[in-house]
Amino acid sequence: MADLPRLKPDPIPAIHPVPEFAVSGPRAAVYERTKKGLGVPWMGVVAMAFAHYPQFYGTLWSAMEPITGTKSFEQACRSLRDVAEREAEALEPAPLVSRLSTQGYGGQEIEDIRACNEVFASGNMPYVLMASLARYLLEGNAWLGDGDLDRITAPRPNFSKPPLMEAHHASDDLAVLYDDLRAALGLPFVNTDYRAFARWPSYFTVAWNDLKPRLSQPEYATGLERVHHAAVDLATSLPNATGITPDALRDAATSDASFEEVLSVVRLFQWLLPGLAVNVAFLRHQLQI
Repeated sequence: MADLPRLKPDPIPAIHPVPEFAVSGPRAAVYERTKKGLGVPWMGVVAMAFAHYPQFYGTLWSAMEPITGTKSFEQACRSLRDVAEREAEALEPAPLVSRLSTQGYGGQEIEDIRACNEVFASGNMPYVLMASLARYLLEGNAWLGDGDLDRITAPRPNFSKPPLMEAHHASDDLAVLYDDLRAALGLPFVNTDYRAFARWPSYFTVAWNDLKPRLSQPEYATGLERVHHAAVDLATSLPNATGITPDALRDAATSDASFEEVLSVVRLFQWLLPGLAVNVAFLRHQLQI
């Protein structure tokens, strides 16, 4: 097992995500390659925050790109999702389908929420692996994975990017909910996943009110530790196709900013993403019949 303890940076560093609409040229090309390689319809906040450091992100993505779309990478994503799903189910989410139906939600609306959840339940896994590899290398650890590079041949799911309820779209009630999310999760921003679920504010309010009390339970913290360690083990077992070294990634980082700044941002996302994975799985289990 790779030795990488779960660590929340203190203080929380400022992040500067570079949104998709603001990039052009080589950086836009890297964004498109990222989405294609990971099989996702959106640039996660983690990738956009890393891309604020272009040499660092370009070096990291160049090392990851050859392994995306391989059987090894897809299996690592499936295995990591299985761990997150088990930990979420153990928290015993309250079933919400009948309650939503009573509120007036039709069957298609509930299916739409499930489909939105699937985008993130599936798509978050490669981002967790990315953040884990980035931190592992920046902290001076050699990536020694030697799995195979056989490509998958089956078509991948064709997800569409869900519409997002940005902070400037929010009603007063939703703004209060976003404040509550940030405070409860200990973060200065609202992740893409939650902004997508807030497309249905009455649903998301009920779902969040069921999830929030779990965040302080010991079982929740233990579950996140399990997801964290699974992510590190799975990420570092992947084949290092380009032979990237810790020094190469650290040199790229220091060409963009101080090493401490880049490492702190990487640690932030590597800390928070296991929780996001479990939370999305929890919300998915709420919608099971």
